[in-house]
Amino acid sequence: MKRIISILVLSLVMSCSSIRVNYDYEKTTNFDAYKTYNYYSDMTSGMSDLDTKRLYKALDNALLSSGYLISEKPDFLINIKSVEFQQQSGNNVGVGIGGTGGQVGGGITIGLPIGQTQMAREIVFEFVDETNNGLFWQAVSESNYRPNATPEKCEAQFIAIVKKVLKGFPPEIQ
Repeated sequence: MKRIISILVLSLVMSCSSIRVNYDYEKTTNFDAYKTYNYYSDMTSGMSDLDTKRLYKALDNALLSSGYLISEKPDFLINIKSVEFQQQSGNNVGVGIGGTGGQVGGGITIGLPIGQTQMAREIVFEFVDETNNGLFWQAVSESNYRPNATPEKCEAQFIAIVKKVLKGFPPEIQ
């Protein structure tokens, strides 16, 4: 019970962290036709095996709770790609020099970064219908990443990422 509570608390904390998601989809897709899914068998996610399993578990739980079932003969396949990179701190200090004289004005400013670089991870989720539309939905998430985080924190981070990613699936088509 204590572990479940700590995972829920971590999920809440991690969901407040900066997770950005961009969505794209094929506008002519009938999203109501999709009920089952599976993963590409030859997929390489770009993450460790343990992180890949954590992400699959978070995605499976979220899709199951939304009514989608994993199947050997799926309506669509999921491809996941990930890349890690260093991200410069968003904090900076501006230093400027300016002047004016008569009809002439000018100025110079320089932004100096404050703080350390952070590790970030981009995860691309692609939903593919190999019989009809091909790629029909995509989400690209970007979030902070701590390579030395505990397994519980990693799990909570993946749950938060998947929750935010699946907010856009299926899309609300106007």
